[in-house]
Amino acid sequence: MAKKLKVGVIGAGRIGRIHAQNLSLRIPNAEVEMISDVRLDCAEAAAREFHIRHAAADYHAILDRKDIAAVVICSPTNTHARMIEESCSRQKHIFCEKPIDLDLGTIRKALRAVADAGVKLQVGFNRRFDPNFKRAKEWVREGKIGTPHIVRITSRDPAPPPLEYLKASGGIFLDMTIHDFDMARYLIGEEIAEVWAAGGCLINPEIRDAGDIDTAVVTMRYKSGAFCVIDNSRKAVYGYDQRAEVFGSKGCITVANDTPSRAGLWDESGQRREPFLFFFLERYQAAYAAEMKEFVDCVLEDREPSVTGSDGLKSVVLGLAAQKSLKEGRPVRVDGEKIQ
Repeated sequence: MAKKLKVGVIGAGRIGRIHAQNLSLRIPNAEVEMISDVRLDCAEAAAREFHIRHAAADYHAILDRKDIAAVVICSPTNTHARMIEESCSRQKHIFCEKPIDLDLGTIRKALRAVADAGVKLQVGFNRRFDPNFKRAKEWVREGKIGTPHIVRITSRDPAPPPLEYLKASGGIFLDMTIHDFDMARYLIGEEIAEVWAAGGCLINPEIRDAGDIDTAVVTMRYKSGAFCVIDNSRKAVYGYDQRAEVFGSKGCITVANDTPSRAGLWDESGQRREPFLFFFLERYQAAYAAEMKEFVDCVLEDREPSVTGSDGLKSVVLGLAAQKSLKEGRPVRVDGEKIQ
């Protein structure tokens, strides 16, 4: 019988349920032994739906189980680093949703605990596992477009999240754009040298009152001299807008939005196509399953995940650099894991 990885899932909200479902129903070499949530009824509901044996209100019930070899952390951001360190003290491998924390010192402390414990850590940047972006990355690596000159990334949500969520999210750059910062590094395999951010509130003044923005443009310069432009909006009335383009010396790669089908209708009123997939759970369904499969395989095969703690740290560095740039109205230089 093939070896299975016993896993505990911490958090039974939207993303916790997605991971619990994939681990339970779509990844044969994984077995979810327990799911926890401070709202016990949510953990119990997920356990029933996904055939998970145990549910608990306290995540320590997962950490205390010696037969559980890995944890999937899907709790609020301000708990991630602490849970990583506690998991390390129990010698458990870790999948952690982004961001690891909003403070660089706290992240570095958690990553030292991972290194000292010798466990695996994978950070949840699911877009790397999307077939469309993955193919774009492969074509860049194969030299199909020559030397990359310009990367353009568009990421627009169909509607803003609740204000209470925004107040605790760390702001648009650390909650939303953080995926685009990671994608900017991933697509062409280069580090960012400079960040220049502009933004404002064009959708909802209450977001401004909460200390955040809802519309942003970030221009970045890679160490090679190439450029990346990211544009974000919290509200695109036509749906979840996820596009990218990599322009180079020999050509251009484009990644378009996904729709439920590629069918189109032409009639006397014009041309019509199906609307975009509604939001991230629908758009990145396959990517969520693929990233979790990689985590399970990496633990069982004793190899390092392709998305590391360092990737998690560098994305937060870029987010904080963007915040600093917006506040001070100037470009901010970065060097890998440091803001200069």
